[in-house]
Amino acid sequence: MKHSVWVLALALGGCASVSDINQTPPTMSVISGKKPHEYAKCVADRLASSRGALQMEPHKSGVRLIVPGKLSSLPAAVFDIDERSGGSSIKLHESLSNVPVRPGDVQDAANACISG
Repeated sequence: MKHSVWVLALALGGCASVSDINQTPPTMSVISGKKPHEYAKCVADRLASSRGALQMEPHKSGVRLIVPGKLSSLPAAVFDIDERSGGSSIKLHESLSNVPVRPGDVQDAANACISG
């Protein structure tokens, strides 16, 4: 049964674009004492071994970090990291946000990098 859920989740989540992912409710919305580029680098370093190269681009007053899927280069998650007084505000959107058995490496990296 779990194997079927994973296959279905990968099939459904595999075609999402950045704009599609950003339409989903955030799976995380927090504030960090780190500056946007510092937080983005921390997340990218933590996910390098499981996700490969992440794409970083300017976004509003900070950066957007696009995380590829584990099995494809298509986007699986998007971090919008905006500068604020004394740090960053961070919103994480995931393509499989409604699938309870999604990979946890993105959430783990996001949480581990919050502390400033």
